[in-house]
Amino acid sequence: MFLGVIADDFTGATDIAGFLVNNDLPTVQLNGVSNIRLPSDVQAVVVSLKSRSCPAAEAVSLSVDALRYLRGEGCSRFFFKYCSTFDSTAEGNIGPVTDALLRELGSDFTVICPSLPVNGRTVYCGHLFVNGVPLDESGMRNHPLNPMHDANLMRLMESQAAGRCGNVALAVVARGAEAVEARFAELRRDGLSYAVLDALTDRDLDVLAQAVADLPLVTGGSGLGGAIARRYVRESGKSAADATGLGLPRGGRAVVLSGSCSEMTNRQVALYRQQAPFHAVAVDRCMENPEAYAEETAAALLAAPAAKLPPLVSATAAPAELAAIQDRFGAEASHRQVEAFFAHLAACLRRGGFDHFIVAGGETASVIIHALKVTGFHIGPQIAPGVPWVRAVDAPLSFALKSGNFGDERFFLTAVGDIPAKP
Repeated sequence: MFLGVIADDFTGATDIAGFLVNNDLPTVQLNGVSNIRLPSDVQAVVVSLKSRSCPAAEAVSLSVDALRYLRGEGCSRFFFKYCSTFDSTAEGNIGPVTDALLRELGSDFTVICPSLPVNGRTVYCGHLFVNGVPLDESGMRNHPLNPMHDANLMRLMESQAAGRCGNVALAVVARGAEAVEARFAELRRDGLSYAVLDALTDRDLDVLAQAVADLPLVTGGSGLGGAIARRYVRESGKSAADATGLGLPRGGRAVVLSGSCSEMTNRQVALYRQQAPFHAVAVDRCMENPEAYAEETAAALLAAPAAKLPPLVSATAAPAELAAIQDRFGAEASHRQVEAFFAHLAACLRRGGFDHFIVAGGETASVIIHALKVTGFHIGPQIAPGVPWVRAVDAPLSFALKSGNFGDERFFLTAVGDIPAKP
């Protein structure tokens, strides 16, 4: 076993797992720490947690437990995976979890690298950009759980972590891995604990993957994870030409469930609903009785005549509409009740014969996977960068679990088109 990954939410876990498999590293994703028997040819394990937005102490406890499990499975390197938009607050959870993992490993230094150039996430002078726009001016400024109001990753990290943070500038990265390692040594001599890595391209990430090869712990997004997989496969001589085969969708009854309110998901929902059966989630019904409302919605979906495209059930809302909902019901209460609705709805639909779930939103994906009692996934081919098909290891269920801003406007249509007709 080479790499153990601790991911702070479910869609983030499938994101990096997809990049690992796409770079020929056989990978299994687990829904939390599990007793599942791992296939003998697996070289990476991704443990998906629900730790992005919970209290920091809980996130630390979950993450350390995952690290201990991965060490017990024989992993030799560890990766703390968070979103490429560095979703976090001044209280955490990225900083506290990073510090706890470093302590557990007996280390005092790691890197911060959320860059994912293929999805428009880049870091320059230690500042995070989303499609060329500073993080705090992007759609992330309106995130319902972790609104981002600063693009400076050094400030963001120092606001929530115990140590000090420096930057490895792009000019250093351009000089190669040895120059980056020399910069690490300089930062460590100065007593710094974290280095934010500039990266604009996949070529930059390949340099950085070489430079971090000896670090016990690396933190970042799936871009660096994919580069680490490329380096390992190239240097070890290992390969897995059909690493994605077990994760392919098999064909069956599908549904699209959208709980994300990101800008991209709003655009994806707007396009898909023009062509497919559409059911808008009524938040007031969720507040009254989410289970009864879910059963009513499931009954309507199961009774509906067959359509060309799978139905879409959506709680996706534009910023102004979302603000009005939160003002009326409270941000935390409305979020909790809507997720309870989706969890119960998924369970009802599963009992009714649905076996392919296309889900938008990390929190929504998390509650659905828990509701369906899925313990782990085989990772399949990517639908879009960072969004692979996955198939449960212990049930005939396939999933596409999408972080809010991932995919293009046609994502739902593309995912549906991947599902073969059931024989």
